[in-house]
Amino acid sequence: MVNALQDQLLKAGLVKAHQINKATKEKRQAERSNNAPHAATEEARQAKLQKAEQDRNRNREQQAEQERKAQAAQIRQLIETQRLARSGGDSTFQFVDGGKIKKIRLHAAQRAQLMCGMLAVVKLDQSYELVPAATAAKIAQRDPTHILVRNAPTPPPPDLESDPYAAYPVPDDLDW
Repeated sequence: MVNALQDQLLKAGLVKAHQINKATKEKRQAERSNNAPHAATEEARQAKLQKAEQDRNRNREQQAEQERKAQAAQIRQLIETQRLARSGGDSTFQFVDGGKIKKIRLHAAQRAQLMCGMLAVVKLDQSYELVPAATAAKIAQRDPTHILVRNAPTPPPPDLESDPYAAYPVPDDLDW
């Protein structure tokens, strides 16, 4: 691989063939040594950055999974410690879960409290439990999908003693 200039120098007798070969060899080595470290260090740096990003993503996923498990454990503990006993219930209450109508048995007093918003129905695994409204609010903060029935609290009935018109009944035949 002798170029035109090297060929002219050879013919003029200014250089010898082994000097041209030596110069070509040195030139090739210099090109390799200059390109190889830059390419290798760039590839190593890119690989290091990519691995660091993958590690960060994996750590985020693991942390999110741990937080989800901790929330599930908190919800389970809240339900298990605050659930009300329903054994021997003489009334049933129907509600919808996942598009299907479900029933639970409870006492008449519990049913009345459920209707006025003092109690709520929550799902624990495959069973349904009755918990106080304050507990249902704590559960809803963590994961609202566990709450199946939570009625808004109804205001107490107006005090009849303070109503000045309580003694005057409204006639049925009154036309407006």
